[in-house]
Amino acid sequence: MATLEEALALIKRGAHEILVEEGLVAKLKEERPLRIKAGFDPTAPDLHLGHTVLVNKLRQFQDLGHEVMFLIGDFTAMIGDPTGKSATRPPLSREQVIENAKTYEHQIFKILDPEKTTVLFNSSWMGEMSAADLIQLASKHTVARMLERDDFDKRYKGGQPIAVHEFLYPLVQGYDSVMMRADVELGGTDQKFNLLVGRQLQESFGQKPQCTITMPILEGLDGVQKMSKSLNNYIGIKDTPDEMFGKLMSISDELMWRYFELLSFRPMAEIEGFAQEIEQGMNPRDIKFLLAEEIITRFHDEAAASKARENFIARFQKGAMPEDIPELTLSADEPTIPIANLLHKAGLVQSTSEALRMIQQGAVRIDGERIEDKKLQIEIGSCQVYQVGKRRFARVSVV
Repeated sequence: MATLEEALALIKRGAHEILVEEGLVAKLKEERPLRIKAGFDPTAPDLHLGHTVLVNKLRQFQDLGHEVMFLIGDFTAMIGDPTGKSATRPPLSREQVIENAKTYEHQIFKILDPEKTTVLFNSSWMGEMSAADLIQLASKHTVARMLERDDFDKRYKGGQPIAVHEFLYPLVQGYDSVMMRADVELGGTDQKFNLLVGRQLQESFGQKPQCTITMPILEGLDGVQKMSKSLNNYIGIKDTPDEMFGKLMSISDELMWRYFELLSFRPMAEIEGFAQEIEQGMNPRDIKFLLAEEIITRFHDEAAASKARENFIARFQKGAMPEDIPELTLSADEPTIPIANLLHKAGLVQSTSEALRMIQQGAVRIDGERIEDKKLQIEIGSCQVYQVGKRRFARVSVV
């Protein structure tokens, strides 16, 4: 059984902000299982490692003996979360929401203990709410408070339309906390406003306000922009072991520590020990191997992780890949950049014509795979190892 200090240290690991920490300590001192809430809108069928930052924190609460409530926002997904949006977000159809939600439960139990997890759908209570009930809920908040929200404020001042239904999203998310009687709610840093609405509504309904914990938004493979499928800088938890291994090995040595803190379940003391070993001369690649194997084991199994490592070594290490690969960041003016232009800008060839010639000769590889398409377009957000011939390498992030 963890002491209060040990529990608090684990909860604070990687967290951006706790509101309010004194309230959380008081709840922990009650020595009862706390009700921990995190909500996910099923806006896409598959999750990536960025989504798992919150799920990992839920698992840590489970390990401390608390009750985890995983909320699938099948009702809120039909509203469309306006967080961070400069325009009204198209709501999903009921059919889309149901189809996407089907895969969520299976995916989260790669991390969470199903015996200690309650899966809820907010349509269970919101679907029963009448128009009069919704009006009553809307009376609990003001337009002025809504416009304090950064994205609403920017759109209002910029003359961009804000649909009335978008104001309902934070209210419904907050009301979820009332119905779930949440002690703690987790969310990304971009969800702070919505989380605080939950605190306010709980007080309005005579409940003790939940504590909120915001977690950082995980950077994608480029180490700059948030992990996102639309930016193609993501690692999907349904990716194959080889895909996962290759992508994780492509991250920079600096970003590796961020991934260790937010994605690994290794104790921080052990991770700090890895940093000391690198300072004493260990190759960062070998530490990155451990990260990749841990994550692949979680979503596949240990045998798959070992095989992925063997395959990676066969492709790269036996191919005389250098120990220290130059790392470059290239800015793109368009959503994609032609492969020949990228190779030229990265200094791997003297000209685009040389790049095209090397591709034709089969001398260009991306992450160990030979490239034959001279018209290949590289998307913004990608971070990959490019090789020209036997001796020219670069890990290039496109932003």
